[in-house]
Amino acid sequence: QVQLVESGGGLVQAGGSLRLFCVGSGRAFSNYAMGWFRQAPGKEREFVAVINWHGSDTYYADSVKGRFTVSRDDNKNTVYLRMNSLKPEDTAVYYCAADYLPSTMRIMTSDYDYWGQGTRVTVSS
Repeated sequence: QVQLVESGGGLVQAGGSLRLFCVGSGRAFSNYAMGWFRQAPGKEREFVAVINWHGSDTYYADSVKGRFTVSRDDNKNTVYLRMNSLKPEDTAVYYCAADYLPSTMRIMTSDYDYWGQGTRVTVSS
């Protein structure tokens, strides 16, 4: 069992930046690939970014590539999502999730085993 808690969301103007945090506890956090997803009002949850267990590989959705950066610090059981050049269309609840297959870079919500409760990001125009 892995428990995940996100934080760092808030209200920001378009063009601004935020850094999201996902702190894990429970079973060996470092053994999991970690993903970020988001869900805008009235839309399905969508993939944003993923980082493998070692932190050596990342993958991004086209919509955030070049603007968002995912990283992890396993000494702190924390995964980060740095979001720059934010746009109103980035407004959503952001979730982190743990994938028990540590080296895969999966993008489907059904592939992930554990989820946090989400943190809300609102980007004003």
